[in-house]
Amino acid sequence: MTETASNKKVRVRFAPSPTGGLHLGGVRTVLFNYLFAKHHGGDFIVRIEDTDQTRFVEGAEAYIFNTLEWCGLVPDESPLHGGPFAPYRQSERKPIYRQYAQQLIDAGKAYYAFDTSEELEAKRKEIPNFQYNQTTRTVLKNSLALSKEAVAELLAANTPYVVRICMPENEDLGFTDLIRGEVHFNTSQVDDKVLLKADGMPTYHLAVVVDDYLMQITHAFRGEEWLPSAPVHVLLWQYLFGLDQMPQWAHLPLILKPDGNGKLSKRDGDRLGFPTFAMDWTDPKTNETTIGFKERGFLPQAFINLLAVLGWNDGTDQELFTLQELIEKFSIERVHKGGAKFDYEKAKWYNQEWIKTLPATAYSHIVAPLFEAKGIALPDNDQFVAVLDTVKERCVFLNDFVLQAGFYFQTPAVVDLAAIQPKWDVKKQQFFVDLIAQYQLQTEWNSQVLEQVFKELATSQQIKAGELMLPFRIMLVGGKFGPAVFDIAAFIGQAETLHRIQQVIAQLTIA
Repeated sequence: MTETASNKKVRVRFAPSPTGGLHLGGVRTVLFNYLFAKHHGGDFIVRIEDTDQTRFVEGAEAYIFNTLEWCGLVPDESPLHGGPFAPYRQSERKPIYRQYAQQLIDAGKAYYAFDTSEELEAKRKEIPNFQYNQTTRTVLKNSLALSKEAVAELLAANTPYVVRICMPENEDLGFTDLIRGEVHFNTSQVDDKVLLKADGMPTYHLAVVVDDYLMQITHAFRGEEWLPSAPVHVLLWQYLFGLDQMPQWAHLPLILKPDGNGKLSKRDGDRLGFPTFAMDWTDPKTNETTIGFKERGFLPQAFINLLAVLGWNDGTDQELFTLQELIEKFSIERVHKGGAKFDYEKAKWYNQEWIKTLPATAYSHIVAPLFEAKGIALPDNDQFVAVLDTVKERCVFLNDFVLQAGFYFQTPAVVDLAAIQPKWDVKKQQFFVDLIAQYQLQTEWNSQVLEQVFKELATSQQIKAGELMLPFRIMLVGGKFGPAVFDIAAFIGQAETLHRIQQVIAQLTIA
């Protein structure tokens, strides 16, 4: 069955656990779900899998939705956006799962397990690589090994238990993965996973199947690390709803470390100096902040673009894609099977290209607070945007605009005198003293006039203009950077230009 073979409306879901920051691999899973749904005119659902209350982290759910909003990947249905299949938090759906667990028990496909954590720990010490499976279940404390009377007594006494799936012995299970093709498992290699925990909450295995069915999910895309769980899920679909109701699955390739050796982790980013989370995440327990792509100065357009091509391409040499172009071009059939190496230098290239490609009006509202945080007062928005457009080709990150354009609005606090001093002499000193006098006489102040006056004065004093340009730039800018120097002088105005020249020559000494 192909990705579009079903006549049902396409419905996909992203089902994160609210346990911390959102890794870029998680955002890519969101993106591929979103692109597939929108390409086929379908719905993108976010469902919060918060059944493990021991791992719940305050603020993590809000962080997830803030991240999706920044990325422009807004769900059609979610706990925030509502929808016809609410509630969308699994903790609020708790009564639903018990009835399906009971249905499995009644059919002999699952069983009660009364073993305590201490008893299981003792077994792990006794049996190397212990698993609760077809071999060990017969000697453990469960409804398959105990008599009906003993089970009834334990239940009547409200003895804590979990519900486990009863994995059949030596059966071949398979399904067709939209990326990997035919995938097969032997049931004897899979342990009896817990479906319902002692607190009545379902595990991921039961909840994902029940919710995908009830929410009419047609396609389920998730990371390849979930492949080992697939046989449990296939059996649950078979036992509860029939395999013809199962969504089409696609297990996405991993995002790998830059050297290709293993899955990219937060620790790798910390070690190599790049973000792995979409946005800053502050752990409420440790108060430790992990920096995100947004705060590092990435545009959401660039972030989405770089994630889209990690494991997918459209078959052409095109590298820059808008979200709409990605929606139009995306096909799950062009997602690679192998993992994709994360290249931070390439990620920076994407950001730089998007900064150059977009008009400054697209991000001036993001950049302005960065200037204000440095105490730099800004002019009206039109002037500010005009300046951003003149320097954007020199910016890799949005944060770079402060360095690349701050001198337009504020006299540089630090000037690279060391770059001028070695070649400073009487002739150059006199040139700039005379330049001040010439510029003071100008009634017309534009870059063409300023350049003409500068070069004519240099010629009259028999100094090469090229030898004077670098000192002039450093006087106005503070360093060896910036756009055309006469454009800068024209923008900052006559009084400020003269002030900056005077300030610098006063600090230089003649050998």
